[in-house]
Amino acid sequence: MAQYAKPLARLVEELTKLPGIGPKTAQRLAFFIIGGSKENAHSLASAIVGAKEKIGYCSRCFNVTDVNPCRFCVDNGRDSTVICVVEEARDIVVLERTREFKGLYHVLHGAISPMDGIGPGELRMKELMSRLTEEISEVIIATDPNVEGEATAMYLARLIKPLGIRVTRMAHGMPVGGDLEYVDEITLSKALEGRREL
Repeated sequence: MAQYAKPLARLVEELTKLPGIGPKTAQRLAFFIIGGSKENAHSLASAIVGAKEKIGYCSRCFNVTDVNPCRFCVDNGRDSTVICVVEEARDIVVLERTREFKGLYHVLHGAISPMDGIGPGELRMKELMSRLTEEISEVIIATDPNVEGEATAMYLARLIKPLGIRVTRMAHGMPVGGDLEYVDEITLSKALEGRREL
């Protein structure tokens, strides 16, 4: 990056550290930022610093929040007897968009992955288990439908079932609007396994 002025090269370098941002996208973003107004650049920098300083984790469910406990944990309109366990805080946003789930959440901050050195101790499982001493009727496990997510779901089910709490898993299957011939075997087998009566 010797062809760029040092401040621009540093900006490109910092932008490439963001996930999904390669060198070309970083260059495009950097030129967009420096081509814009000084006020826009300050506003972006301020938003980044403000988010980093003001956002933390809910002490109860470990969602990202600017208040503690988070808005889900203090909402009396939610069903406090049902907990949906997700891998990451961003998964909550996806579930909330459906407007179907009215219970509480618990964020693990990852999934069991021995290859990456992530075991149950690195996740927020102990905190989840301590929440299950309250009156909980169901735990919905909404981990990703991959090897790590399945391993995490099975591990949690083995921990929770002996407590007499109903443990359910999010259904997996064919996407709406998809063609049968393009669906992979694992998705098809999950769809058959999770079939329901009409």
